[in-house]
Amino acid sequence: MQSYRAPRWLAGQGSWGGNVQTIWPALFSRPHTSPTPSNVPYQRQRWDTPDGDFIDVDLLPAPSVGAEASPLLVLFHGLEGSSRSHYALAFAHWARARGWSYAVPHFRGCSGELNLGPRSYHSGDFVEIDWILRRLLATHGAPMVAVGISMGGNALLRWAQESGTEAVKVAKAVAAVSSPLDLAAAGEAIGRGFNRQVYTRMFLNSMKPKAMAKLAQFPGLFDEQALRASRDLFEFDNVFTAPLHGFTGTPDYWARCSAQPRLKLITGVPALVLNARNDPFIPGASLPRPDEVGKWVTLWQPQEGGHVGFPAGPMPGHVTTLPEAVGPWLAQHL
Repeated sequence: MQSYRAPRWLAGQGSWGGNVQTIWPALFSRPHTSPTPSNVPYQRQRWDTPDGDFIDVDLLPAPSVGAEASPLLVLFHGLEGSSRSHYALAFAHWARARGWSYAVPHFRGCSGELNLGPRSYHSGDFVEIDWILRRLLATHGAPMVAVGISMGGNALLRWAQESGTEAVKVAKAVAAVSSPLDLAAAGEAIGRGFNRQVYTRMFLNSMKPKAMAKLAQFPGLFDEQALRASRDLFEFDNVFTAPLHGFTGTPDYWARCSAQPRLKLITGVPALVLNARNDPFIPGASLPRPDEVGKWVTLWQPQEGGHVGFPAGPMPGHVTTLPEAVGPWLAQHL
């Protein structure tokens, strides 16, 4: 993956390359190499949470023969993602082809149904991740590895940092893909220029209606006018995400939840951190250097790939390059 290069028909210099390698794979590339559609037959489970709410987990069990011994791959999706996101489907096909079990837990509000409580989800939600992973470990009874995509990857790394040497007793290895490890740098990048007009608008078009539905459930939960007026993620998080989850504001939330300053705290569990240097969400200059991480952290920083893109093959391309690189890295630690 370090030497990854985008296919010639999707190549480009600078921000142009980063954007097309982000947008095209998400909209048009296949999550598998087969030219014919292939269904992913998820089985949905609803789990009651300790605080009286619920989360939905989409499972893809391994084949019945030897299923009790098959490894489990857990994927934590990105901001406003789901088990149907292009990257989640790509990892599903990879796991299924190898006889692994696969699980995609949905962060609250991302499974298609409004949750019961005022709590939502955020970029450093390591408490929720800990509960999910431990429940999966108890029910699956076989070695488990986990991958987090974008926001989910940052939260997964925060879990590894907070868990210390206990982390490897739960997951044998973790990987974070295209994750905003410096939330302030990523927030600034996505809040300006083309990013603001395309990506920020896309996220807010999904997040604002959910927040307003929460307000209908819990009148007075936040300042409605301020939320409606928010035009970037900083403003949205300042009104909704930060205060709802115990932070004083966006600066406090982003500072306390960024995984990058704590990468040396990861101990005992191997962690892969993959970021393309042309990711439009994450400035290359903000990515961690080798001297900023500990011996348990492996950095992959190819020059191309966009944000959770890494397309390959002839047009329209496929996105199997990502699981084909990350999956074996995780598997070697089982």
